[in-house]
Amino acid sequence: MTRVSPRPVRRRSTQRAAAVEITTFQSAMRYLYDRADIERMRAVSVDGRTFKLERMEEMLAGLGDPHRAIRTVHVAGTVGKGSTVAMIDSMLRACGYAVGAYTSPHLVDIRERVQINGQMIGKNDFVELTRRMAEMTEKLDFEPTFFELMTAMAFTWFAEEAVDIAVIETGLGGRLDCTNVIIPETAVITTIDFDHMHILGKTLGAIAAEKAGIMKRGVPAFTVEQPAEVEQVLRDKAAEIGATLKVINKDIEFSYRFGTSPDKGPRSQVCLFTETSRFEHVPVPLPGEHQAFNCGLALAVIDLLRGAGYSLPEGKVHAGLAATTIPGRMELVWNRPRILVDGAHNAAALATLIRSVGAHVPYDSMVVVFGCCEDKDVYAMLEKVALGGDKVIFTRAKGVPRAADAADLQQKFAERCGKMSQVAGDIEEALNLASRAVGREDLICVTGSFYLVGDTKKYLMELDKKRHVSAEIH
Repeated sequence: MTRVSPRPVRRRSTQRAAAVEITTFQSAMRYLYDRADIERMRAVSVDGRTFKLERMEEMLAGLGDPHRAIRTVHVAGTVGKGSTVAMIDSMLRACGYAVGAYTSPHLVDIRERVQINGQMIGKNDFVELTRRMAEMTEKLDFEPTFFELMTAMAFTWFAEEAVDIAVIETGLGGRLDCTNVIIPETAVITTIDFDHMHILGKTLGAIAAEKAGIMKRGVPAFTVEQPAEVEQVLRDKAAEIGATLKVINKDIEFSYRFGTSPDKGPRSQVCLFTETSRFEHVPVPLPGEHQAFNCGLALAVIDLLRGAGYSLPEGKVHAGLAATTIPGRMELVWNRPRILVDGAHNAAALATLIRSVGAHVPYDSMVVVFGCCEDKDVYAMLEKVALGGDKVIFTRAKGVPRAADAADLQQKFAERCGKMSQVAGDIEEALNLASRAVGREDLICVTGSFYLVGDTKKYLMELDKKRHVSAEIH
């Protein structure tokens, strides 16, 4: 059994040397990746000492409490966090505000996690902040995790750049997630489903209780319609702490319509009405019927922020929403053959992906390249894969101990489905196999893990560079 716990503190001289040696982007990344990274780690049991907000509060105190200098929106949930963050961010930016966004995981570049106005933190700033994080660590009696350091770095950068507001996505759960030191303008909880059950709990109610931990006394909170068990947990928690919780389509008037038009193709439109705003027939910028609910949450946040003093004209809000993009979700990354990537990393997200592809992407047959982490509900995920893929190629992400063995995935798949499948050692081999199996009208869909999506994008970027170099030579 693997147990995740804080590493013992190194000698001060070693720590001080580490800080001094952080002078380049590569050395900064080495320092961070040398910390305990619970996102990637294989963990059956988690030591409770790792998840304590007091650790984060002590770190931030040593940095001057930057999280107290910024206004924030806090987003938790199982499915739809990233999309909701992206829509809120884009609408606020279109209205002229400087907006920080902290998200995870990254796909290609670690700096994707920390952005202002859609721009990643610069490499020089990243190096300098990492060095400062290392110096701060010298004064602690514990060694921070990778995510704690990244979170502290994000809060520090946002404060020093004086953002008008930052949209903060939780990393894992909510109650004990290290982002949960903030007192936000609003707390947002997207759809809750089964995920990270070894840490968050084995029932929807238990998982909901962890996500509900981001709600604060006196802070308005929003969520979408949830299973009855989940909604009850959220409402009980809100009542217990004195937070106002509003459910889209129950406490806030909301409706959506999914349809297809000759000029704009398949898309959703939403209506959301409050005492102060009327959003009518607003096009949802991201594909998939499920995005209507995420869009409703984002619009509810915009309405609340209007009441909190932000100037958010409707025309600019609509323009910002329409400009929303989000890498790694229903993203077409290659044309011949067509390769679509989506970081659907649990059964609910996979079911949504299969429906969305069917509605938005015409194809004759689809080859699914699939890999997931071993701590997921693997059988439930494989059932969804079987619904969408005419053929499945199993592989695993590089450098992720949590990644499930591809041959094991194929065996589990064969026990439940008679569809054709293969095993590939890595994404390069998987895409080569898939490319030989598809025609012009077919589709390759890479999914199951953001890490696998990241590997795909890195490989295709390198392939594209090689093609350009070859073209220039000839």
